[in-house]
Formats: sequence, structure tokens, C-alpha cells
Amino acid sequence: MSRLCGQAQISLGLRSGFPLPGRGCPPSQEETPRTVAQLPQTLPEKSKSHSFRYVICLLLLALVLTSLGGTFLAPRSQHLDDALARASLAAKEVDRLEVVNVSRLVYPQPNLLLFSKEDVLVQTPWLAPIVWEETFNIEILNEHFWLQNVTVGLASFAVKKYTVFLKPFLETAEAHFMVGHRVKYYIFTDQPDRVPPIRLRDGRQMAILEVPTSAGRREDSGPRMETLSRFSSLHFFKEVDYLVCAHVDVTFQEHVGVEILSALFGTIHPVFFGHHRDTFAYERRPQSQAHVPLGEGDFYYTGALFGGSVLEVQRLATACHEAMARDKARHVEAVWHEESYLNKYLLYHKPTKVLSPEYMWDKRLMDLPVIFQNVRFQDVDAPKNHQATQNRDRSLQGSEEKSSGQVA
Repeated sequence: MSRLCGQAQISLGLRSGFPLPGRGCPPSQEETPRTVAQLPQTLPEKSKSHSFRYVICLLLLALVLTSLGGTFLAPRSQHLDDALARASLAAKEVDRLEVVNVSRLVYPQPNLLLFSKEDVLVQTPWLAPIVWEETFNIEILNEHFWLQNVTVGLASFAVKKYTVFLKPFLETAEAHFMVGHRVKYYIFTDQPDRVPPIRLRDGRQMAILEVPTSAGRREDSGPRMETLSRFSSLHFFKEVDYLVCAHVDVTFQEHVGVEILSALFGTIHPVFFGHHRDTFAYERRPQSQAHVPLGEGDFYYTGALFGGSVLEVQRLATACHEAMARDKARHVEAVWHEESYLNKYLLYHKPTKVLSPEYMWDKRLMDLPVIFQNVRFQDVDAPKNHQATQNRDRSLQGSEEKSSGQVA
């Protein structure tokens, strides 16, 4: 019996992650036999009954303590402050798990002697996969995420004139985004009545969240990082497992599925694909919180597509918002606004998965390299944005020649 009590307490200690002060059973006024079977036959019947009731009580107590430990320590039941200190895992509620009948998969055996792609980098130096077509089997991944019973959130901002992009964005998302999985759209807008009625697939929902109009120059997003940080605790933690953040002025051109999901992912910007890092459009002024010195950098990530687990997205958004607030207090504005802070964050907080430029290419701007197989997103405003990029690069080069300390 003492061994049973000790095991129950050790089990509870392992669940909680903290050592227990003692491993023995509560003291008893009577000497408790080790098992009921070892009771001497000569003991009075009353003593047998008392010992048997004592054993039953201890068993019930151990069962209750184990159940309470599992309930209070379940990942989804933790407070936000506790969750921020834990690993970047997509938590699940027990009552949300469903029985999934997994079909038998037949596919070629992975060959360790062959590369999936020989013409591009498929893994970062920190061992994160770079997702290209032909580097994954979507059937295997679908089965894996069906077993996890995941729900994926897709967050986008449509304020001011950018509400005109909602219809193509949502229609193409319904056709290509996370097909076969549960999805919840989060549309942040200052004009809820402008959100078009879209017929959603089974297992999909939409939340229209009203946000104030930004007074700044960025009409497409406003204070996006601040909003993402705040709504993580209000909605995202309770409703989805992964959060994908995409600009509303893009359309889905091909399948975009669970192959992109990871604790934290970013997407390589197509304009800087294959360029030297000293030519990246990083913020180069030291007085900005987004500053990245020359000679540093892995990839230049686009702000049009990033995401991960809710916990990691909240960490990213909170850090970027705080850095932007510090710059704003000193009247500093990073060269590419939120994208500059995103790149600084992903440089020092390495993503666990990187999406190749196939996920954000535009055939109208650049010829598709032969190494690319699919174009999955297309920027509706690509020609205008490309011209703006060229103009900004010219102005930056001129300003850097005059003074590296000039404030934008």
C-alpha cells in the first residue's frame, strides 16, 4: 500500500513538473498492512473491514489527485502568463479530440541516398526545412494533422480602401487554403458592412472584428502587430492551434496546406531571392529598433505571409509592437514599417520552417525560374508595389550617402 501511495504521488509530481516534499503515505494511527491478502486469518472481522475501507479510501484519494492534476495542468487551461513560459507547442483540449479513421497510405519509401531537390537549398543552417514543391508528401501531412485535429486561423486586415480585396482573397482562400481542415477566418476591418458574403466550406467559420481606422500612412494594416498581440489572448488561444497572417491584397493561386504549419514560419521575399544579404532592404540606421547591420542576415522575409503556433505569433507580434512603440516615441519610422521589425525578429528568433519564394511569387513582375514548380500566392497590387519598392530603394541609397543618421 505504501508503494501504491508513492507511485500516485510520483505520478502527480511528474505531471506538475515540481518535486513533491514527501513520497510516503499519510501517517496512520494503526499499522497498515501492505496488502489485504496478507491479513492474518486470526484478525477479528472488524479489523479486516477497517483495513479494507482504509485501502479503498487511499485508492480513491490517489485517483482524485491524479485526475485533478491532469485537469489543472492541461495546456489549454493554463493562464496566459504560464503559457508564455512554455515550449512552442500547439495545445489541444481533450474534449476537442475526435476519432479519426486513418486510411492506409501506400507511397514510395524515402530514399536516404537521393535528394528531394538538387538545385535549391532545402534546409537552413539551423536545421529548419525550406518548403519547396516536391519536398513533401501532402497526403502524409494531411493524415498527420487530421490525427492532431487542428484548427487553423487565417488573419487578415482590410481597412480603408483595402476592403475591395476581400472578395478575391476569401474566394481563393476557400478554393486553395487548408482544404480538408478546419479553418477560422479573422477579418479585421473598420467597415464590417463591406465584408462580402462568402459561402464557406463545412468546418469553416468567419469572425469579423472591427478595428479603428489608422491615422498613419499604412492603409492596408494599421497597427497590425499590436492587434495580433492583443487578440491572441482574447480569441486565438481559445479557438485555433495555428495562426497564418496574410495580406488581404493577395490571392491564392495553388494549394496552400498544412505543409506550411510549424511553431514559427516566415516566407522568403521573391524580390531578394538569391541576392547577397548586404542588398536586403533591412533597416540600416542604428537608431531604429529594426536595425540590422551589414554583414548579418539569413533571408529577407516578406510581411505578406508569416505565422505559426498562437503562442509564437503572439511573442512575435508583441516584440514587434514594443519595438515600433520605442521608435515612434523617438520619431523614428523603419524603412519598411512592420516588415522591417518582422525581419529583425526572425533574424534573432530563427523560424522553425521557412517557406520558399514559390509561396509569394508574381509572374507579372519576374519570369518564373525553372527551379520553381508552383506559384501559390499572387500580389494583386504587384506592379504598383514593385514600382514603389524601386523608388524607395533609390531614395534610401541617396539618403545613406548623405547621412546614416537621418530620420525618416
